[in-house]
Amino acid sequence: QVQFVESGGGLVQPGGSLRLSCTASRFNYYAIGWFRQAPGKEREDISCISGSGEYTRYSDSVKGRFTFSRGNAKNTMYLQMNSLKPEDTAVYYCATGRMYHYGCEYDDWGQGTQVTVSS
Repeated sequence: QVQFVESGGGLVQPGGSLRLSCTASRFNYYAIGWFRQAPGKEREDISCISGSGEYTRYSDSVKGRFTFSRGNAKNTMYLQMNSLKPEDTAVYYCATGRMYHYGCEYDDWGQGTQVTVSS
């Protein structure tokens, strides 16, 4: 089981920004990424990067507003969120898994961090 440390969530007004951080305890992954889930809704993929760093994917709902990046170490990742909207309100999870042409599948993820966008 991969252990994760997530931080950076909180309450922000519409149009504001947040930066989420995540550190994973292991390096044996093929892809890393973020997904979110709001109460009563299904998981929504946000972004993922292949283990080699060759491919990066973004969901249409966040493309142009969110930026997924890696730290100096392969087991660290960040999600810069700009122009936040109320519909972005959800629990955000960092995760590790695999990347396919249709998207990413995750094997392990963290406890999640709450992001609330409200005036």
